[in-house]
Amino acid sequence: KQWYQRRVRGEAEESRMIGDENLLFLFSPDYGEINIMVAEKKFLRSGVASEALTLMMNYASEKLPVVKFSAKITNTNLASMRFFEKNNFVRISESEVFQETTYEMDTRNKTKTSQ
Repeated sequence: KQWYQRRVRGEAEESRMIGDENLLFLFSPDYGEINIMVAEKKFLRSGVASEALTLMMNYASEKLPVVKFSAKITNTNLASMRFFEKNNFVRISESEVFQETTYEMDTRNKTKTSQ
């Protein structure tokens, strides 16, 4: 959560949370589903989400056995889809039932996973 505090301090010398980030382990300890949410609109498109993603993935890759990350995004959330594509995640599936798209990245080869 340090990235939130660092970005906010210069503004009003206060420390508060501007979003949320989670890493879930649903299938195995080496596969993490990552969620990022920036709650304060003035911090959207400011780079904090990219910084949070990088920090979380680096931590999980270095301190935990995570080698593959996924993100599930509601099909109408085009900004989030672009965000994960910009950050080298690849669309691997789309669920009509749940109205969501799944993206993945495999860090073992530092490249996008194949579809």
